[in-house]
Amino acid sequence: MIFENFHIITMLVTMFIVIITVLSHYEGLRYFTNWMAATRLRPRLRIVIMIYGLLMLHTLEIWLFGISYWVLSGESGYGAITSETDIAGLLDYVYFSATVYSTLGFGDLLPTGPIRMIVGIESVTGLLLITWSASFTYLEMIQYWRKED
Repeated sequence: MIFENFHIITMLVTMFIVIITVLSHYEGLRYFTNWMAATRLRPRLRIVIMIYGLLMLHTLEIWLFGISYWVLSGESGYGAITSETDIAGLLDYVYFSATVYSTLGFGDLLPTGPIRMIVGIESVTGLLLITWSASFTYLEMIQYWRKED
């Protein structure tokens, strides 16, 4: 059999996490758009607050993937994140998620087993969401950056 239950469940978990992260990103950008239009703050301060908001949004998305690695790695059959040293806990999985999400990929932690599917999809999702944030920031800066403080 090509796909075992572990692979099918990993695919479903991957799809669920991608749906949640993309929807949360969309709603976050929608919130920032509405907030930017309604606020009376100075234009440059709006941009700074928006940037911090985007960083928090990406951090939330990284944590969602990190928690999924942590949960699946704790179950037999889904694979694991391995290292030459011991994986200490949840923060190691979040660190791994951050390197994958940003496509930095140090290589100090390696995925094994079906969990690798999440890793590959996370890097594509992270790349897409980071570029989406960059485009959004660019469009907002064009609109507000040159306005007088």
